[in-house]
Amino acid sequence: MEANQNAQTDAASASTLNDERARRLADRAAMLEAGKNPYPEHSDVEHHVADIEAAYAELPAGEDTDDVVKIGGRVVAKRGQGKIMFVVLRDPTGDIQLFCRINDMPADAWELLGELDLGDIVGAEGVVVRTKRGQLSVAPKKLTLLSKAVRPLPEKFHGLSDKETRYRQRYVDLIVNADVRETFAKRSRIVSAFRRYMEDNGYMEVETPILQTIQGGATAKPFITHFNALNQENYLRIATELHLKRLLVGGYERVFELGRIFRNEGMDQTHNPEFTTMEAYRAYSDLEGMKELAEGVIKAANAAVNDSEQIEYQGTVIDLSGTWPSRPMTEIVSEVMGRELNLDTPIDELRAAAEECGIEVKPEWGPGKLIAEIYDERGEDSIVNPTFVCDYPVEVSPLAKRFEDDPRLTHRFELVIAGHEYANAFSELNDPVDQAERFARQMEEKAGGDDEAMEYDEDYVRALEYGMPPAGGIGIGIDRVVMLLTDSASIRDVLLFPHMKPERGSANGAAAARAKDAKAAGAAASNVAPNRKPTIDFSKIAVEPLFADSVDFETFSRSDFRVVKVKDCVLPPKSKKLLQFTLDDGSGTDRTIVSGIHDYYEPEDLVGRTCVAITNLPPRKFMGIESCGMLISAIHQEGDEERLNLLMLDDAIPAGAKLY
Repeated sequence: MEANQNAQTDAASASTLNDERARRLADRAAMLEAGKNPYPEHSDVEHHVADIEAAYAELPAGEDTDDVVKIGGRVVAKRGQGKIMFVVLRDPTGDIQLFCRINDMPADAWELLGELDLGDIVGAEGVVVRTKRGQLSVAPKKLTLLSKAVRPLPEKFHGLSDKETRYRQRYVDLIVNADVRETFAKRSRIVSAFRRYMEDNGYMEVETPILQTIQGGATAKPFITHFNALNQENYLRIATELHLKRLLVGGYERVFELGRIFRNEGMDQTHNPEFTTMEAYRAYSDLEGMKELAEGVIKAANAAVNDSEQIEYQGTVIDLSGTWPSRPMTEIVSEVMGRELNLDTPIDELRAAAEECGIEVKPEWGPGKLIAEIYDERGEDSIVNPTFVCDYPVEVSPLAKRFEDDPRLTHRFELVIAGHEYANAFSELNDPVDQAERFARQMEEKAGGDDEAMEYDEDYVRALEYGMPPAGGIGIGIDRVVMLLTDSASIRDVLLFPHMKPERGSANGAAAARAKDAKAAGAAASNVAPNRKPTIDFSKIAVEPLFADSVDFETFSRSDFRVVKVKDCVLPPKSKKLLQFTLDDGSGTDRTIVSGIHDYYEPEDLVGRTCVAITNLPPRKFMGIESCGMLISAIHQEGDEERLNLLMLDDAIPAGAKLY
């Protein structure tokens, strides 16, 4: 019933929109037919609202001036009739009222006033006045239509239910919501503060390639593209590190780059496939120098947008003042677990502690990896105020310098605030032989199926062989800093144009090209999402014998199998194997199920699919997320490897349909 009502409401809204748009298009056509240009080439705009308000702040109520101003902006409100009309005009600096009097305006301007729609952009020339009610206004003597808006502004464009539309149509979001405009104005000031701080401290800004032939500088899955001229596969960069450190070899002492990074991974509240970082490298420095840099630049950015070092982030007060503390990872792990745990703790005790946190422990994990996993699951979330988490185990820091007195630990820190990482820093590795060996190990991992492992960068090793001075290096996530300093819950709130799934019924350029190629090849469209590990050789397939472990009918019948529709699918924070599903199970309430199938499917490929789930299982927690049920997959062996295929059904089957 509720779904039908929503559908009727959506249809009515679409009909209203279409009718209003059609009427405005007709008005536009009528203007052109009458010889009026609704999109003139020239405009006279010399003043802005904020400057007018500042200059005439002391103008008494009821007083007119002879001062003429020329302003331009969008019509966001309109009222009045007879011989007086009021129009609210919005420019980039604020809103101001046009106090329109028939005796002050020529006939054509007054006629235009009656034809204006909300959203139209106009130019107004007139004198500054303050009405008897105290409203600072411009009394126009001339009015010009500069751009006819043929699509109406939404009446109610704010609220959680409209977030997807707001992100997708950011231009409308900016028109309607002043707080959104202010967030992005603050972002600009934050980025400027970063640049000023770095330049004031002797760092030179440089630019390094976005299109790269080698995947390096971080462990992440890259975007791959093809360079036609050289018939060459290339990557969009996943980090700027290796090129920046080449510049230290070349003789520059302090370099930084602010720029876009691209990683072909999942999207969630703190991750977007393209994002902005600042990486900086300083010769003859170390981890302590990077701590000073991180604290200094973030405090400078905060000063650019806030008037206090005590800020609030999502209901939690964060204290940015003073010198930020440094704490070893093992100290934090011991605190949250309520007992001493370190690299000397017996391995069985560490495994038990990890399992206590709900971590699926692998037999090959050593003490350092176990400590790091416990920290990721429990420790990071416990940190509120800025803290440099340091002394990382070498197992999880393959590019950092080891401690000379304890080679199990590395000179690395992550800056954590409010349970999230904001910066990652190292005392940089400058031994070319050690670096070559670590690259070789990464290549072994890539050959073993890890598509995030780095590749062997022979030229970078060659650069190190010429000698790189000891150095400190840091990467800071600009988007997360903006989130923190503007109290924004999601990374999409601080990206003007975040990556979005295609709108229903539309195809993007790449998808359309693939569809065209498939049609040319005679391929049929499929409702099934592609498996990342497709089965090809059926001669190698082995399946479990039927009825190997018989289940009586009474037990089987207690499982409630239901058809579910995938409304959303994301990669949970800190997880590379799990996918978090938001499902429509027909009940009217979204269901969350977590499933370890990221090895086989990309989250964006599963949105909109129709699947099957057991819906009456007790809730279980995975990575702190409560999972209510289990998605059904078909599993088989292919050689020594297990393969999984998520069961998908025809989209015509409704959500909530029960399987028998």
